[in-house]
Amino acid sequence: MFRITKVLNHNTVLAVKDKSTQEYLIVGKGIGFGKKVTQTVEMSPEYSLYAVSQTRDRGLAKDIVKSIEPEFLEIANTLLDEAEKEFGKIDRSILFSMADHIAFAVKRIKNNEQISNPLNDDIRVLFYKEYKIAEKVRPILKEKINIDVIDDEIGYITLHIHTSIDDSKVSDAMQMAQAVRTCAQFIEEKIGITIDVTTMAYNRLMNHIRSMVARAVTGEMLKVDLNRFIEQNYPDSFSLAKEICMKLGHELKHGFSENEVGYLAVHIEQIKCDEMLGEE
Repeated sequence: MFRITKVLNHNTVLAVKDKSTQEYLIVGKGIGFGKKVTQTVEMSPEYSLYAVSQTRDRGLAKDIVKSIEPEFLEIANTLLDEAEKEFGKIDRSILFSMADHIAFAVKRIKNNEQISNPLNDDIRVLFYKEYKIAEKVRPILKEKINIDVIDDEIGYITLHIHTSIDDSKVSDAMQMAQAVRTCAQFIEEKIGITIDVTTMAYNRLMNHIRSMVARAVTGEMLKVDLNRFIEQNYPDSFSLAKEICMKLGHELKHGFSENEVGYLAVHIEQIKCDEMLGEE
């Protein structure tokens, strides 16, 4: 049983549990309708519960609740519901930082302050499922506030959703996307092509770099060594992969094992083959 301390709107309230002083945000359809402070409510499977004592990247959760309109908490909750359907158990505590981001994005759009997201194409491919969930914010904001959300904003919301399933920070997800972009640009410069981000080869490359970076961070080692075979058969791709590993290792401050070079070279060779087939 929860006792209401503040009604935010029809669908969101602040409340404390029983006789404790621990305050929570409860989000659910109609939970605040007709309710008053000190009245009690019972939790339902349809309601979502969030502790407001936690500290997020953007500050105390309770301060965020005070600073934004409650409808943005509802919108973030809806996106997390969709993420939970797709991925199963997630970290719902990111609701506050995501709601805060959406509120700020709406403010920017209303003020005609467009922001760019140079990594948006990479984010869309790298975090494809999360991006599809983030896109669900479009019709919601159109209906509630009558604004259109640009793709660049969807990309940033995607990063928040990703952190709910990966137990990481938004900055970590951005760093991952930046690593992929750095790698792709390096390949384009060295080979003299523009990589089609919609191809399967590029998708595989991105997912490989994602796993490669994760292994470097955790210290996991690839057991199979392809280096001798790849260096003999695809020397140019092997040399390029070696350069990329050195460059990324320096930027991320994490060294890559020697075995990573051969695997990365395979993906680079596949992109080169796709490019040659496209020219025929």
